[in-house]
Amino acid sequence: MRTVGVEEELLIVDESTGRPEPLAGKILEQVSAARRSAGSGPSLTAEFKQEQIELLTEPCTDLGELLDRIRRARSEADAEARAFGARVAALATSPVPVETHTTDSARFSAMMDGYVLTAREQLTCGLHVHVGIESVEEGVAIMDRIRIWLPVLTALSANSPFWNGADSGFASYRTQAWSRWPTAGPQEIFGSAGGYRALIGELLDSGVPLDEGMMYFDVRLSRKHPTIEVRVADVCLEAGDSVVVAGLVRALVETSATDWQLKRLPVPTSAAVLRMAAWRAGRSGINGTLLHPLTNHPEPAGRVILALLDHVRPALAADGDLPSIQAGLERIRERGTGERRQRAVFERTGHLARVAVDAARITTWPRFGPGPY
Repeated sequence: MRTVGVEEELLIVDESTGRPEPLAGKILEQVSAARRSAGSGPSLTAEFKQEQIELLTEPCTDLGELLDRIRRARSEADAEARAFGARVAALATSPVPVETHTTDSARFSAMMDGYVLTAREQLTCGLHVHVGIESVEEGVAIMDRIRIWLPVLTALSANSPFWNGADSGFASYRTQAWSRWPTAGPQEIFGSAGGYRALIGELLDSGVPLDEGMMYFDVRLSRKHPTIEVRVADVCLEAGDSVVVAGLVRALVETSATDWQLKRLPVPTSAAVLRMAAWRAGRSGINGTLLHPLTNHPEPAGRVILALLDHVRPALAADGDLPSIQAGLERIRERGTGERRQRAVFERTGHLARVAVDAARITTWPRFGPGPY
């Protein structure tokens, strides 16, 4: 069974006002001190902005274990933030306006200088899923075959309806903000590990990306681990939804690896059409239509999600994950994704601050959420 792990980016928000606060440095100093005294600590790290913090899980083979690790890391991060009158909130964008503060590093300073407003406004939080691979060639073959399904994961994780104090009209506005980076989004079929490396070389030669770490593809090879990294999802409001996305990614990886071994060619959808699918997923989430990955025609979101489930059903069954993923998808279908709860809280209270405060409470729930929002 392949390993799976996640990185979750979380906002740090004032526990009363919901306003993002630049506390990551202080929190991580506190965590380091705790590690020195206890010999261990939560897996937390800095991100681009001081108003966010990233948690990392260790690789797991069991999805139940992954859920436990995410919940534990979220709770530990929240406990550290509380020492400063703050909470962590699994929000992919801030509902309230914020002036961001960049983490102090030479690389991040260079990004601020080079990408100006794009970098200054880039306070977005994603869910990145890492799945183990056996070789670089296998990894590239998998990336060529899963690319058409990734917009469905964006829809299933949509959790960013608000931007700069207003309703964006999108279920996932993070996808719009993130797409401002020059390398972000879907890529054409690579064909081989050589094709993948050649593209990266050409992009670096252009002088536009600062370095290889800025290859912000929807899916890429990890530079540090023998994994592929799927980067299309919003951070999910509830930990259980993160595990649903991670389980689907692992099943997509296994299904694609099998197709490669059987010499089944990838579906030759262009990157331009995939951008349409990603835009549609970000716009409506699971609430309207999505482009069907096999036809590129709009169909009801529920039907497209079922197509994804059918595509990976054998892999889910082989790993013993089919019942939990089916149940998770049904929960998401019934109550919606995080964007629905955010809008419901705003409609009920009339205050975007209450949206962020509510999200902080939900982020560390020790159980699955309720029925429909």
